[in-house]
Amino acid sequence: MARRPSFNNEPVSRLAAWSGRLALFALAVAALSIIILRSGLLEIVPALATFAAALIFAALAVLLALASFVVIWRQGLAGLGYALLALFLGSLLLAYPAYLGYRASKLPAISDITTDAVNPPRFDVLARLRPRGRINYAGAAVFDRQRAAYSDIVPLQLSVPPKAAYDIVLSIVTKRKWLLVDTRPPAPPSRREGTIEAVARTPIMGFRDDVAIRISPTAQGARVDVRSASRYGFHDFGTNAARVRSLLEDIDDGVSNAPEPRAEPEKKAPPAPKRQPANRR
Repeated sequence: MARRPSFNNEPVSRLAAWSGRLALFALAVAALSIIILRSGLLEIVPALATFAAALIFAALAVLLALASFVVIWRQGLAGLGYALLALFLGSLLLAYPAYLGYRASKLPAISDITTDAVNPPRFDVLARLRPRGRINYAGAAVFDRQRAAYSDIVPLQLSVPPKAAYDIVLSIVTKRKWLLVDTRPPAPPSRREGTIEAVARTPIMGFRDDVAIRISPTAQGARVDVRSASRYGFHDFGTNAARVRSLLEDIDDGVSNAPEPRAEPEKKAPPAPKRQPANRR
C-alpha cells in the first residue's frame, strides 16, 4: 500500500498536494495558451479553449485548497504550503477574467471605436487580414453606444500642416512598436489625405487589433481621425477606446512639444550684370 508523502514525519493532506499540482498545471496551460495566441501557431478558438481549460483547473485548485485547510485543521496533517501555493496561483489566474467580467458589466458591448462615425477611417490593406463581415464600420447604433460611454473620443484638431502632423503620428506609432501595414503621407498639391494602417497587440493575451489613422487638411492646419477595432469578439472591455484616447493625447503632446518650424531666409536676387560700355568707332 502506497504511503502518502510526508514532511517532518507528518502525513501530507492529499487534498493539499493535489491542489498544488492542479495550480501548477493550470499555470503551465495558461502560459501555453498565451504563447499560442501571441505566436499565431493555432487559430484563436483552440487557443481560447486552452486558456479556458487553464481557468477550470485553477478554479479546481482553489476549491481543493480551501477544502484542504479544513482537513489540515481538523486532522493535524501537513501540506499547508501546497494549499497556500494553490490558493495564490489559482486566485492569480482567476483575477484576470474576473477583472474583464467587471469591466464588461460597466462598458458597452462594442469592439470598434472611431472618432468619425459618418466617415470613419477605412481599412484598406488591413481589410485582407480581418475576418469577413468585420471590415466596414457598424454604423450609427454602435456610435450612439460609444458616445454614451466614451464622450471624450472626438477628432483631434491641430494647428500644424498635415505633413508635420503625419510625421508626428508616424513617429508615435513607431515608438509604440505597432506593426506598420501601410503608410501614405499627405500630398499638399492635391490635398490628398495622409493615412496610416497598423496592427496593435493587447498587453497580456496578445490579441491583434487593427488601427487606421487619417490626417486631413483643414483651414487651420490638420485634423486627425482614428479607428481601432478588434478582429474577434463583440466586447473589447474598453481596450480600443483606451488605445484611441491614449494615441490622441500623445499626438497632441507631440505637436505641443515639437519645435516651431524656422522660417527660411529670403533668397537675395543675384546682382544684375554690369553693362559693358558700347564700343565707339
